[in-house]
Amino acid sequence: MRGSTPCACESLKRYGGNTSCVVIESAGRPPVILDLGTGLRFYGVSGMAPTPFRGVALVSHLHWDHVQGIPFFSPVLNPGSRLDIYAPKQVGEDLESAIRRFLAPPYFPVELEGLPGDIAFHEVDEGPVDIGIEGYEVMAAPVPHVGPTTGYRVTADGTSVAYLSDHQQPGCGSTEVDSAVLELCRGADVLIHDAQFDDLEFASRSDWGHCTVDYAVEVAAQAGVRRLVLFHHDPSHDDARIDELLEQARKRGAERGLVEVLAAHEGMTLSFAAARAR
Repeated sequence: MRGSTPCACESLKRYGGNTSCVVIESAGRPPVILDLGTGLRFYGVSGMAPTPFRGVALVSHLHWDHVQGIPFFSPVLNPGSRLDIYAPKQVGEDLESAIRRFLAPPYFPVELEGLPGDIAFHEVDEGPVDIGIEGYEVMAAPVPHVGPTTGYRVTADGTSVAYLSDHQQPGCGSTEVDSAVLELCRGADVLIHDAQFDDLEFASRSDWGHCTVDYAVEVAAQAGVRRLVLFHHDPSHDDARIDELLEQARKRGAERGLVEVLAAHEGMTLSFAAARAR
């Protein structure tokens, strides 16, 4: 839920400092993990992950804050475990080669072969994604960001979760939303969306690949989503600042017809009948 880099200090304690990792759980099925940031380690030691591990990861893009947790995920360090990683196609190399470049010396001391569990790689195109688990429906769409980036919509037990962790706002004050993004999010039960900057910050960082809190509300409103979760908080935003931005988003959201606006924090659980997002 924290953007760009993990961070730890007393002023960020309530919302937390680990980078992007969301888990969708549905009774009787393996989990679906959205991004593999440093929060993945904490999911691994929480006791919630099945043993031996079987599950799928839907990775939005390969920026470091979204994949740094891979070698620290203790369940996949056990023999007999398997993690299937789905991520967008890269430019000039295949997905596995791209990940192997940073999971190898001198960047990391252990290569993939040194992990006892099995990790498999799958490149994602726009449209339906077959993850090989009955009961989950997954859709993917390209999202404006920096480098190949994918947004996902996961449906299980009649509940849909749309996930856009990093989303480039077209410009200061813009309300234009990419048509593929709108179609992906349309009518979802919950939208987990990039909310890294306030308006002043965005004005000086408008090409960094992210958006404002107000733009996150705009995407939800245009897509007919009634529950929005603000995500990918900037490392410079302490708990008090996120509280302020959340209050601002709730006021704007109420004006645009949203029923609920939340700010993601570590350990947050949302329950939807038989489905659950953590």
